[in-house]
Amino acid sequence: MTAAERQVADLLPIEADPDAARAVLESVPFWFHTFALNRAHGIYTPGAARDHRYRMPSLPEDFSGMSVLDVGAFDGFYAFLAERRGARRVLAIDNEQYRHWVASRWGIELQGGEGISAIQGLLDSRVEYRRMDALALDELDERFDFIYCFGILHRVENPLGLLRALRRRLRERGMVLVETHGVAADLGSAPAIRVSAPGEVYAGDEFVYWTFHRGGLERLARIAGFARVGRLQRTVVDGHPRLIGQLRA
Repeated sequence: MTAAERQVADLLPIEADPDAARAVLESVPFWFHTFALNRAHGIYTPGAARDHRYRMPSLPEDFSGMSVLDVGAFDGFYAFLAERRGARRVLAIDNEQYRHWVASRWGIELQGGEGISAIQGLLDSRVEYRRMDALALDELDERFDFIYCFGILHRVENPLGLLRALRRRLRERGMVLVETHGVAADLGSAPAIRVSAPGEVYAGDEFVYWTFHRGGLERLARIAGFARVGRLQRTVVDGHPRLIGQLRA
C-alpha cells in the first residue's frame, strides 16, 4: 500500500477497536478499496485499487440531505463516505461481476459482497446494499440527488443504455459523477470510442470493452438526455488514462 491509497482512505477514518479491525481485515479474502480501519495501529485494508486521489476534488464535501446511489460499489468506500458526509439515504448496488474478474486476474474466489458487509458492521452503517445489475435500475422506485458511476461504463456492453438508465434515476437538478477509462492519446473533443481487446487494458481482465475520448463520452451523455456535461478531466493513473466529470440532469 502506498501513501496515495492511505491519503484517500483517511477521508473515512473508521477507528475501530484494534482487535475488531484485525478480525475484519482477515475476514475478507480480497479487498478492492483501501479502508482506514484503525490509523493509530496502522491497520488498513490492502486495496487493489490504485491511486484514487484524482477523484478527491470532484467529491462533494457535504452530502447533507441528499439521496445517493452508488453504482458498481464493490466494497462501498464511496457509499460510506457519502453517509459520513451527511447523506440521508445511500443505496449501493453491484451485479458482482467482479467475482469473475478477481478470479481470472488474481485467482481468488469470492461469494460477493464480503467487503461492503464487513464495513457495514464496523460502522453500524445504514447504507443499503443490493446485488443488482446497473441496467436494471428502472426496477428502483426512487430517484436520487447524486449518483456515483465509477469504473463501470467501460465494463458494460451497452454504455449508452447505462447512461440513459442513470438519467432516469436522477431527480431534477441531480448529478451523476462519472469516471471511466480514457484513450491513450487524447484527441480533445473528437466524438470517438475505442473498442478494447480482451486483456488489453489489464492482463487477465476480459471485461474492459471501451475506452473513451472526451468528445465521445460527452456526445453519449447528451444522447442519453443529460442537459449539461461538466468538463471531463483527463488524468493518468498507474499508466492508465482516466476521465472524470459531472453529468447534470
